[in-house]
Amino acid sequence: MFQSIILKKSKQGFVGFVNMLADIFVPIIPAIVAAGLLMALHNVLTAPHLFMASSLVAAYPNMKGFAAFINVLANAPFAFLPVLIGFSATKRFGGNPFLGAAMGMMMVSPALVSGYDVSTALASHQLAYWHILGMPVAQAGYQGSVIPMLAVAWLLSKIEKWCHRRIPEALDYTFTPLITILVTGLLTFVIVGPVMRDVSDGLTNGLLWLYQTSGAVGTGVLGLLYAPLVITGLHQSFPAIETQLIANVKQTGGSFIFPIASVSNIAQGAAALAVFFLTKDKKQRGLASSASMSALLGVTEPAMFGINLKLKFPFVASMLGSGAAGIYLGLTHVLAVSLGSNSVLGFISIATQSIPAFLISCVISFAVSFSATYVYGRRQEVTEVLRTADEQPKEAVAAN
Repeated sequence: MFQSIILKKSKQGFVGFVNMLADIFVPIIPAIVAAGLLMALHNVLTAPHLFMASSLVAAYPNMKGFAAFINVLANAPFAFLPVLIGFSATKRFGGNPFLGAAMGMMMVSPALVSGYDVSTALASHQLAYWHILGMPVAQAGYQGSVIPMLAVAWLLSKIEKWCHRRIPEALDYTFTPLITILVTGLLTFVIVGPVMRDVSDGLTNGLLWLYQTSGAVGTGVLGLLYAPLVITGLHQSFPAIETQLIANVKQTGGSFIFPIASVSNIAQGAAALAVFFLTKDKKQRGLASSASMSALLGVTEPAMFGINLKLKFPFVASMLGSGAAGIYLGLTHVLAVSLGSNSVLGFISIATQSIPAFLISCVISFAVSFSATYVYGRRQEVTEVLRTADEQPKEAVAAN
């Protein structure tokens, strides 16, 4: 019943907005993950006190070239992020994705002041301006930006559609791209870009303030509620937020959401594994074992919907485990410098100095979830509850 309500609302309101973000960011996640993991590899090569007192690069100078090469590969997708978002978002909005990508290229042109240096250039009064129709227009780039490119892609698709409707077919192929890019470009650098840059900076600073202010309490609450958010599908909006945090890693330090998602998934797997030891039914044990391993590796749906929600108490236990681990993550300030597998393998994406704390949080999540599920489950007729839950859908189908 609940899922049907969500599906009915999926094309409107906030849920529709979340689905739109998912449609835009899911296709580009592989590129972000690859870049992030390369960034993590670069950190491993250059971080001191990881394997020895000095970094690997300092200890073995012949690795400097390789580290520099990895750094170039890692930074490129983040620097040219508007190109990726421009293509994906314009396609989602119904425009020509190649025009969206072209607009993204223009926003990160080497002729502009890098988006990472705009604040410094403004403070030192070194930011150059065009003078267009008497208006000063800042020659500022948008490297690593997310929200400005989303707004520009939406605007571009609207202008392109308007041109397709108004321009005769014989001239459409030639003049629609020209007018679309020219008008979008002017609006981008004069109005949309600067406004959305302020919105983006405000969102980033707001998230940082929330994280720094709420501390362990905030991460604990998010850890507690992350699994329910997955049920509603609202977690689909997190990639957009995490991309913004990671793209500005020098300012933000990374994403606090990724570690919490990882311990939440581990908690689901631990609870399902406890059910494996509680039930005697071979079929249910087989489902519990495979679902738990899947969740520990980042795919929670089999464990969450196939085991934990049916019994209810394992789901509550997993929330407690995730919440406890979230508190520890907040206390130790664990941040991710890249996206990756939200699982026990997530340590690859964590800032080098925080990997030990992240692994401890994984142990906390697993131990609390498994123990709470097993201790409470000893009082329950687990096998019978699961069998009843499996039979109910069959009876409903037969009745219909």
